[in-house]
Amino acid sequence: MLMRIYESHPQARIIEKAVEVLRAGGLVVYPTDTIYGLGCDLHSKKALEKLYRMKGLDEKSPLSFISHDLSHVSEYAQVSNRAYRLINRYLPGPYTFILPATREVNRYMLYKRKNIGFRVPASNVCQMLSEQLGNPLISTSVPLWREHFLNSGEVIDEYFGRQIDLVLDIGVLISEPSTIVDLTGDDFEITRQGKGEIQL
Repeated sequence: MLMRIYESHPQARIIEKAVEVLRAGGLVVYPTDTIYGLGCDLHSKKALEKLYRMKGLDEKSPLSFISHDLSHVSEYAQVSNRAYRLINRYLPGPYTFILPATREVNRYMLYKRKNIGFRVPASNVCQMLSEQLGNPLISTSVPLWREHFLNSGEVIDEYFGRQIDLVLDIGVLISEPSTIVDLTGDDFEITRQGKGEIQL
């Protein structure tokens, strides 16, 4: 199912529909401040299994949480004062911060996780979705098509609609992935330079 949504003022009824799909164990595609994401409710192992199958993931594949703010970060990740100051300075924004996972993460995962990515995109759609759901989404990128990111909800629906329960479409995104910053060691490290500039 494809639903057109406005990034500047997301329609409440469409966000409610997306939350309904997520709570029922569905997969939803949504725009972020970087590329279109593919996600599910972290409380639904059925949905997580579907996500793994669709993307061909295994226990070593990285996954991220998307949240509407930093209120959930200490529940799912171990965050030092130094790391918190950094993420608080740059989020919301086009960054994925890799942090040590807590036991709470592994209550929901199919495989045990030492680390988890944490994102708060500067996207009204993402933030409303997570806030209305009441917890973070498990998130990954939409599968590549011939090594390219698909940058339109309509195109994603055309190629993958049978495997996805709902696509929230804002039109064409200039697709550039997030900057990934590893905060798990003593020395913080940029492991992928993407859209966001950052000073460590």
